[in-house]
Amino acid sequence: MTTRNATSCEWTVTGMDCGSCAGKIRGALERLPGVADVDVALMTERLRLTLDEDQTSRDHVETAVKKLGFGIAPKGSAAPRKAFVLPDGAFSAGTTGDAAPAPDTAHDTPAASEGRAARDVSWYQTGKGRLVIGTGALLVAAWAVKLLASGGIANWAFLLATLIGVAPIALRAINAARAGMPFTIEMLMTIAATGALVIGAAEEAALVVFLFAVGEVLEGVAADKARDGIRALARLVPKTALLEVSGKTREVPAENLKIGQTVLVRPGDRVPADGEVIEGVSGVDESPVTGESVPNLKEPGQPVFAGSINTEAALRVRVTKAAEDNTIARIIRLVEEAESARAPTERFIDRFSRIYMPAVVGLALMVAIVPPLAFAQAWDTWVYRALALLLIGCPCALVISVPASIASALSAGARRGLLMKGGAVIEAAARTTQVAFDKTGTLTLGRPRITDIVPVGGSTAEVLSLAAGIDAGSSHPLAEAILSRAEADGVAPLPASGARALPGKGAEAMVGDGLAWVGSPRFAEAAGVFDDAARQTAATLEDEGKTVVAVFRPDQLVGLLALRDEPRPDAGDAVRQLKALGIGAVMLTGDNARTAAAISQALGMDHRAELMPEDKVAAIREMTAGARVMMVGDGINDAPALASAHVGVAMGSGTDVALETADAALLRNRVTDIAGTIRLSRAAMANIRQNVAIALGLKGVFLVTTVLGVTGLWLAILADTGATVLVTLNALRLLAFNTEREA
Repeated sequence: MTTRNATSCEWTVTGMDCGSCAGKIRGALERLPGVADVDVALMTERLRLTLDEDQTSRDHVETAVKKLGFGIAPKGSAAPRKAFVLPDGAFSAGTTGDAAPAPDTAHDTPAASEGRAARDVSWYQTGKGRLVIGTGALLVAAWAVKLLASGGIANWAFLLATLIGVAPIALRAINAARAGMPFTIEMLMTIAATGALVIGAAEEAALVVFLFAVGEVLEGVAADKARDGIRALARLVPKTALLEVSGKTREVPAENLKIGQTVLVRPGDRVPADGEVIEGVSGVDESPVTGESVPNLKEPGQPVFAGSINTEAALRVRVTKAAEDNTIARIIRLVEEAESARAPTERFIDRFSRIYMPAVVGLALMVAIVPPLAFAQAWDTWVYRALALLLIGCPCALVISVPASIASALSAGARRGLLMKGGAVIEAAARTTQVAFDKTGTLTLGRPRITDIVPVGGSTAEVLSLAAGIDAGSSHPLAEAILSRAEADGVAPLPASGARALPGKGAEAMVGDGLAWVGSPRFAEAAGVFDDAARQTAATLEDEGKTVVAVFRPDQLVGLLALRDEPRPDAGDAVRQLKALGIGAVMLTGDNARTAAAISQALGMDHRAELMPEDKVAAIREMTAGARVMMVGDGINDAPALASAHVGVAMGSGTDVALETADAALLRNRVTDIAGTIRLSRAAMANIRQNVAIALGLKGVFLVTTVLGVTGLWLAILADTGATVLVTLNALRLLAFNTEREA
């Protein structure tokens, strides 16, 4: 239970190879007084909890984790995050429990160098690696004694090899038991090895200890490989930047750049910060950030991402985002946080695994005592089979089957500009049957332009100047189009005051001595300023797929403006791909019915028009009653509708809202990425089902063959560690998944 003095603490933990490792840490810490909200992320090696230090100190938490055989070091607990990427030690290799990662410090500090060294250490230099080498050498020596000496002496050699090899495993088992977790693989391994010695199977006991050590190393290597995709993101941003000061450049740490400073990005350099080009024209390869393979031409006024590559000419870039807030940093934080958003499947597997291990232990106990007592069978035969069953009781492969697949899918998506906030989002996206799109800025480019000006109660210039005056300062795409046309035509906006937006209707302002409005024809109709001629003109323009806005004062229509926002080039293909996936598509827009019909018909999708923001929410809720709905919008105006859908997806190049409020975001602004997101999600869920089948299938086979006496101890341990490695390797296949390839 948390108290008033509780604070949030975070550490980096190394040595976690599977879901059971995370479970051990969680179980041990939840029993400590003053500890609550324990969150252990396997793939990102993060431990976060709420701690009342009046009851339990941070040192006590670290000691409890170290006793379980894991490395631990503070991460961001003393100061806010300073680095623009994750600290170098944040993703240390998970193959050792005796090398703690570096704290969250600057890149060039000794601690960071130590973190890099810990991460780059070879497997044979780790604690688990040394255990493999040591137990292997002892086993070989025992076999040599068996060949060169009598069986009795060889038996003592195997006994010695077993005891030395199982000692560190037994110590971890005892510490876990003291922490309230008697059912761990280390405990089962210790019991099995000790039991094998008691019944005279010393040679097999020594072999099992060696295979267990090998399996742990393989699990660590496989888990470490699964983290490589996330590490690759952390390496995208360069560590230094060329800062311009008074016309001169000097090299500074990129993490120290501040908003408003100017940096020089030479051809071949990576952009050191999110910014805006202020001088130069060059192609910029954004594929490391968004996955977009074709370089984008960048000119003054256009944004650039940290981590993208300047390919042609020098650019001067004004920094617009602090290091900790750039796109790469936000993506990494999103991937970090995503592990906490666990899929329902993962939560079910966790609950099942808690039952599975005690159940197998109970079955092993029955196998050991029932046949000898009830049927006068040989004790040593059935005790041996029971010991083999114990080794099958560890649910490591089952527990890691979901998070390994989810982590790989998140990493694969992030490299292609598809960001999803965790396994729950992936599972929901995979079940999508209907996609609802906003129109402006989503299906269309969001850059409308005025095509027609129809004066009614004034000249063309008067219509444009009044509209520009009302919309001055607005960031709405239609308002920007009006202001751009006024500027291009040399028309000055009329002075206005008290301007305000009218959601779903338009905008109003005090112009001169009275109110004036720019709004939809429906709004103008309600105001009583539309006559038959105006209706006919508006209908004709709308039939051409144009958006019509009325400019009017009380009791007077000043004129009509017609604007057209072209569909995105890939919008039609996106709808086609969704249909191929068996998914329906509908456009939800506040625009008029004729314009909506013209655009939706061209794209081959359904539409609902003239929707107020609350109408969109109602439409989404209506659809969710009979379908699994994904809503796609700009992440700002459509926030209520995004929240009402099963999955809300924001278009936009890494905006704060897109990355922080929606369930998912598309960095490339490509509508076809919606289909790619669903394909990736479906592939992830298929991969999870495969992993569960592998884990349970192998366990089931060996449960039966062990009881029947077909397989023994060493094959049982191979079934456990082998299944974990197979499941992890299968999950790694998702890293190469091509989201653009249609099945």
